[in-house]
Amino acid sequence: MVKKISDILREKERVYSFEFFPPKTEKARKNLFETVKLLKELNPDFVSVTYGAGGSKRELTMETADEIQRRFEIPTMHHLSCVGHSIYELKEIINEMQERDIRNVLALYGDIPEGVTEFRPPADALSYCYQLCQLLRSYDDYFSVGVAGFPEGHVDAPDKETDLKYLKIKLDSGGQFVITQFFFDNKDYFDYVNRAREIGITEKIIPGILPIIDYEKMLKFSEKMGATVTDEVHQIFKPIKDDKEATYKAAVEFAVNQCRELLKNGAPGIHFFTLNKVEPTREILKRLLVDK
Repeated sequence: MVKKISDILREKERVYSFEFFPPKTEKARKNLFETVKLLKELNPDFVSVTYGAGGSKRELTMETADEIQRRFEIPTMHHLSCVGHSIYELKEIINEMQERDIRNVLALYGDIPEGVTEFRPPADALSYCYQLCQLLRSYDDYFSVGVAGFPEGHVDAPDKETDLKYLKIKLDSGGQFVITQFFFDNKDYFDYVNRAREIGITEKIIPGILPIIDYEKMLKFSEKMGATVTDEVHQIFKPIKDDKEATYKAAVEFAVNQCRELLKNGAPGIHFFTLNKVEPTREILKRLLVDK
């Protein structure tokens, strides 16, 4: 039987996990599974597969999560968003997860597909992520349900306090652990955890880490996600942005130092956004595992 992430978190003080996105071509698919094969050597506790905006990669996410779990015997978390889906469609997806023995889900509200100017959700669509948590937890405790956290506040939230209240609602509605958006200043994570504890959130909050392998792309992605790029990051990576080898080395050093500080001060693990690449995630985690 596939292990649930909530059980793994109860058993282990620290967990390490990888995030992938579903491949669109046969070549990308082969490359992804080679990446998973190589990263499996580091014994990840689980992996996750992202979901397209508005459910645009629905089938790809399901097929990818299923194949990774079957071929590599790694607990695989299926990202699932409610935006754009009717309740009937969501139940169809959830039922298929059960048929494929996918027991771990990251519940999200989700994004509207890019370029869509007039978005009209189904009449019976869920309006909030906490409703998806409730739906998943209604399946006789079959699923382990994770939710997303935003140390700097969600890009659409009016303030950090409101964003944190929504996190508590998601957890009170069935969420069992949190995986955060990436950040570059660890103070944001520690402050987030402290504020969460102050309002009664007890669940584990796993920090998400994005290795900086392309400075320009990172800037665009950070702007989209509402993540602050610190002066330190600019000072390190801007001067070497056109030097791939120097950027790679700097990315490893920055991420290793960031992760070490997080783990030293109580983070319950690290969730790596791999961008479907073996490196530098493999090198970063190898160096962290030596610290044990």
